[in-house]
Amino acid sequence: MSIVTICSLISSISFFAYAYSYFNAPHMKNEFKRFGLEKIGLTTVLLEIAGALGLLVGLKFSFFLMISSLGLALLMFAGVIVRIKLKDSIWVSFPAFFYMILNTYIFLASINLV
Repeated sequence: MSIVTICSLISSISFFAYAYSYFNAPHMKNEFKRFGLEKIGLTTVLLEIAGALGLLVGLKFSFFLMISSLGLALLMFAGVIVRIKLKDSIWVSFPAFFYMILNTYIFLASINLV
C-alpha cells in the first residue's frame, strides 16, 4: 500500500467521522456558531463528505483524487484562516492545519498520477 493511499484513507475516514459528529454532537454545530458561520455549516460538512468520497474514488481514478484533495486542502486553509481570526490556540487550530497539509501532500502526489 502506497503512502498516498494511506494518507487518502486517513483523510477520508477523518472527514467522514467529522461529518458524523456534526450530525450527532451538538458541540460541532456550536463551533460553527462560534465562528459566525452557522449558515454555511451544513454546506461545509457536505463538501467534506464529497471530498472524502472523492478521495476513496480517487484511489481507483486519480483525477478524482487530485480534485478532492485540492478541495479539502482549500477548505482546511479556510478553516485555518477562521481559527487565526478568532485567535484560537495552536492546539485547537492544529487539526485544520494538519488536514490542510495532508491534503496538499495528496494533491501534489496525485498530480504525478494523472
